Amino acid sequence: MNTYQQPRINYISQLAILIGGVGVMLVISSFAMILVASNALHVPLMQVPDALNKVENANAARWLNTAAAFFGLFVPAFIWARIISHKPFAQIGFNNIISGKQVFLVILMSLAAMVLSNSLSELNQVIPMPAKFLAKAKQLEKMYDDAISVMANMKTTQDYLLSLFVIALCPAIFEEVLFRGSFQQILTNWTKKPWLAVLITSIVFSAFHGSYFGFLSRAALGAVLGFIFYYSRNIWLNILLHFLNNAFIVTMLYSLSRSGRSITEIEKASNASLPIFYIWIPLSIMVLVSMFIRFKKESERILPATVPEERDERDLL
Repeated sequence: MNTYQQPRINYISQLAILIGGVGVMLVISSFAMILVASNALHVPLMQVPDALNKVENANAARWLNTAAAFFGLFVPAFIWARIISHKPFAQIGFNNIISGKQVFLVILMSLAAMVLSNSLSELNQVIPMPAKFLAKAKQLEKMYDDAISVMANMKTTQDYLLSLFVIALCPAIFEEVLFRGSFQQILTNWTKKPWLAVLITSIVFSAFHGSYFGFLSRAALGAVLGFIFYYSRNIWLNILLHFLNNAFIVTMLYSLSRSGRSITEIEKASNASLPIFYIWIPLSIMVLVSMFIRFKKESERILPATVPEERDERDLL
């Protein structure tokens, strides 16, 4: 994949195709999900959101949300890749150029990223904000937590495995294909500034989730994922780290669900485990930087030779 080759379609048009496709497909898939849920659950259209928030409809909520995410996130990215390349999967970053050392470093980075993410989440909690904005943010957070609580209601091992698939694995694939495999690539090619592309993509990635209290933590995770993809050019490694992060949360929720506790308790437990965030933030960043130095060297070792312009710009990071 030559990052700096001249495109058949200019980058503004590529970005418009991608964003327009996501907007259209999210609307269509959301409406289709409501129609399917209305028929499957035998409730009026206006009562679908309330019906999907009931524990007895957890499986329906899991599968319908997964289907909506597939059509709203993965499909537009694939369409973009197919328009600009005759090898869409390779364009997105699905390739077999990978080493065991890369995988090992990504697993270690996922642990450091979790520490950084939890610490930044604590920091997010203490940032002063206007009362009206804070009240609205808490309301949105509660709606998000309620929806996740239903889908993460796991009483059996089968529920847990299903949740790992629909809450941990599928979002990891769909979101990485859209944000890193597509959006970040367009910005990198357009701006010729990989760090800027990673920064913008991380902000958009975090804002997409609509959570103020999780904004910093998701942006940091997005940055880690962004540089993993830029250095390795392999979306599988992104999916691995993203999945491990999601799987950790699902596992914690499963443990709480089995003990009869609520989702808010995982937040309290997480905060209690990392009380001194101003120490953990710089420490985790230093660990991540150290790992990225090794990851970059390993990626350069196994990747095909790059053009001089691309090699020079990689050295600037």
